[in-house]
Amino acid sequence: MREGLIPHKITTILRLTTTQDRARALTEALAEVFDPENSAIAAFEQKDASWLVEIYFAEELNKKAVMDLVALVAGKAAARALRFDALAAKDWVASSLEGLKPIRAGRFLVHGAHDRHALLINDIGVEIEASLAFGTGHHGTTRGCLLALDSIIKPGHPARVLDVGTGTGVLAIAAAKALRSKIVAGDIDPIAIEVARENARRNGVASRLRFYCAPGLRHPLAAQLASFDLILANILANPLARLSHALASALSSQGKLVVSGLLESHVALALSAFGRQGLHLERRYLIEGWATLVLS
Repeated sequence: MREGLIPHKITTILRLTTTQDRARALTEALAEVFDPENSAIAAFEQKDASWLVEIYFAEELNKKAVMDLVALVAGKAAARALRFDALAAKDWVASSLEGLKPIRAGRFLVHGAHDRHALLINDIGVEIEASLAFGTGHHGTTRGCLLALDSIIKPGHPARVLDVGTGTGVLAIAAAKALRSKIVAGDIDPIAIEVARENARRNGVASRLRFYCAPGLRHPLAAQLASFDLILANILANPLARLSHALASALSSQGKLVVSGLLESHVALALSAFGRQGLHLERRYLIEGWATLVLS
């Protein structure tokens, strides 16, 4: 569980093995406490059915305060079991590459250069190497968005596409390859934009992509009323709620909005926020505990 942008300067990773219920509770509680620009929270099921919670920090942290917070949510035993590991950004890049396998989502195949041979004749390949920006497609939210994108473009051909919170550019590149049209993609992190630009060049679609670096839709390329036939926003529940009006305003009258980065428990919040903007659920995907919603 978790999709978004891992800070590009990681100083500490906190790890805890626990139960599924406690992992979900910690993910939800800690996401509300820590600054999303300087931290990221993930929870993954392991082979023995236990769950591993990881929190990435870009700044030095007060370990006692974190332990107290974990104890409050998951109990004192969980707090005592916490592991704090220092990790340099370059070490994250190396460790990210370990064990990456091609990921299929409909016609899309997200893969590294070493797995180009896995592409089938009708696949739409998106070649992404692990990097300082998170979002390589090896996660439920990105897969959900790619499945949604695949289902949307089969019967139609969105003329204008916006990708908010592009990260490594997986979704924007996939759209550019599938639609062969112009795509606007933005992110708050300049490092992510650099990585996305390089990935676009690697995939041969740099000329179809226009990138911007700004929060949400606060850029002339994105802040255009009723202009986009498809908007992809793979971020988190609270930012999605805050951006609901801007996203709905930028959507064309017949457009579709794909949102993700939502825990299953956050779906009601998202539907309520977008419902107030006149958008309603058309389809949902649930992968690895994360929800992707198609709204129109």
